[in-house]
Amino acid sequence: MSTAAPPSDREARFAELFANRPVILAPMEDVSDAIFRRLCREHGASLCVTEFVNVEGLLRGCRHAARKVRLEADDAPTAIQIYGSDAARLAEAAAVAAEAEPAFIDLNCGCWVPKIAGKGAGAAWLREPDSMVEMAAMVVRSTSLPVTVKTRIGWGPEAEMPIVEIGKRLEAVGVRAITLHCRTAKMGHSGEADWSWARKLREAVSIPVIVNGDVKSADDAKRAIESTGCEGVMIGRRAIEHPWVFDEARALLDRGERLPAPSALERLALCREHLQANVARRGEPFGVHCTRRHLAGYLKGLPGAAAVRHALNHDETLAGCLAILDEAEARVGRGRPEPLAESA
Repeated sequence: MSTAAPPSDREARFAELFANRPVILAPMEDVSDAIFRRLCREHGASLCVTEFVNVEGLLRGCRHAARKVRLEADDAPTAIQIYGSDAARLAEAAAVAAEAEPAFIDLNCGCWVPKIAGKGAGAAWLREPDSMVEMAAMVVRSTSLPVTVKTRIGWGPEAEMPIVEIGKRLEAVGVRAITLHCRTAKMGHSGEADWSWARKLREAVSIPVIVNGDVKSADDAKRAIESTGCEGVMIGRRAIEHPWVFDEARALLDRGERLPAPSALERLALCREHLQANVARRGEPFGVHCTRRHLAGYLKGLPGAAAVRHALNHDETLAGCLAILDEAEARVGRGRPEPLAESA
């Protein structure tokens, strides 16, 4: 039996998500899984978004896609992001994803990676704004959950980015919020994100707008919100190496407080926590392997970080990795040292 909240409660909860300048974990493939979402939420993430889910895999019952949309009771608030190139299939998949009772359904209209955009999904929707708006309208009609869009300022290199006009049209068909990565699709992650486009979009619509792109610190989060008037920020790549950024941003936004950098012991503890959780979920050696992308950032500033990282990257077992961390911790000492500098 469904335990879905009545529409009035759901609407109130959706509005509350954007009421206190949320700092949001971005949807990242092979990164924003349930384990990493939990870790980021423990470190201050206001809201999380799943890895992006291929609608064809979801509708075929693919185990990989099903895993991505499975939300445990404590995995909240979390939105499910879906992507595809066919509007009808996106609408059908949105209804399936809604059965997991996420906070909302997010449409990926911003991924520039060729294997996605090259097949007409993700940011490729920006090449045909009329189709993009029609697709969003179809998805909105397919579910009672709020529908949001994550996109970019344009495909590039348009003389004038189309996002403001597209944003107004998306709002008109019922899209409830827009996350704007402030680069073109052609830029990928190169160049600087131009947050002024988020300000222009925010001035043109009445729905929440979230700033994304080059938000790498608490100061960036504060500056992005204050300079654009947007409701919040979304953090992607920085979170992979430094999930403490969420607590740091919350402290600055909520209390005007700058937190000290995490200590060596805190960094080692996070390595241990993430490794243990990944192995418990995925087994060995994959649980060890999928944690490695985070270790360089987690160990940043640790005395002998390069040697510790090298050892961890060459051990296939949880027991071996924990022994390496124990040895590193013994070298640091059992006391709580002063926070380490932010240079490796």
